[in-house]
Amino acid sequence: MTATLPLPLPELLDRLRAIVGPADVLTDPFDLEPHLVELRGLYHGATPAVVRPKTTAEVAAVLALANEHGVRIVPQGGNTGLVGGQTPSEAGDEIVLSLKRLDRVREVDPVTDTMTVEAGVTLLAAQEAAEAVDRLFPLSLAAEGSCTIGGNLATNAGGTQVIAYGNARDLVLGLEVVLADGRVLDGLGKLRKDNTGYDLKHLFMGSEGTLGIITAAVLKLWPRPKSQATAFVATASPANAVALLGRAKAAFGPALTGFELMPRFGIDLVLKHLPGARDPIADRHPWYVLIEVSSAAEGGADEAFEALLGEAMEAGEVDDAVIAG
Repeated sequence: MTATLPLPLPELLDRLRAIVGPADVLTDPFDLEPHLVELRGLYHGATPAVVRPKTTAEVAAVLALANEHGVRIVPQGGNTGLVGGQTPSEAGDEIVLSLKRLDRVREVDPVTDTMTVEAGVTLLAAQEAAEAVDRLFPLSLAAEGSCTIGGNLATNAGGTQVIAYGNARDLVLGLEVVLADGRVLDGLGKLRKDNTGYDLKHLFMGSEGTLGIITAAVLKLWPRPKSQATAFVATASPANAVALLGRAKAAFGPALTGFELMPRFGIDLVLKHLPGARDPIADRHPWYVLIEVSSAAEGGADEAFEALLGEAMEAGEVDDAVIAG
């Protein structure tokens, strides 16, 4: 398919190469392919080029060029999303802007419990940078080895610990964003108690790149838990699970860091498609809850778990349960 672009393609590619360097303007079909297909293969797109800037200044220059000539840009992080937002259209008239090369951890500051990272840093790399100074960055997703911070924030990712720490937008103090015309909004402040002016960062988190492209962020860190306990619980209904959630909140307060409800259908899919997987609870049940408790103190969570589950069973909220060893 030959795309119709506002700027002749050879001229556009030359100007992009002048900004990011020849090696970071990909045009070979083999190099383009990983950027054009959604993880499950449900969405397919086309593009004349994938551009890989290495700095915020390069992102700004690319967007200024695109804005000047009306070239459409599709920002892309780790390409782990499952809704197709990172996939260019089949028309082939959009340039993919990959943020993967903006992959520096600029600063980890245990004094202020913050970390400043660029958009292409993987979630796992951010977690490991926090762990290196005995801190916790609590966002956790199945794709954490390949998804990127920029994509996490642009989609306002949830993860497994929302109940304690909130969605991705709740884990951010400041953002650096490149606007559509190439201007850079530098809001990388680390101040937590800040009531000055408009809180513009929330416009961009969850906007999926439609209002600007996130290039860096100041992330909040927490003390690392000294102990954790996990239970897998069978229950008869979502209503029982909600009752159990209230009981767990009352028992553990902010130490309750995970509470995930799942239907039997989800367990069946895992058993069917993951070799070696086994049912956590021998008997089949319609609903399950995965509960996690974290503590700043060593040990003690298992006993508290057992007490909670015993009370919940007596109240009919829990049918069966196992505590991870």
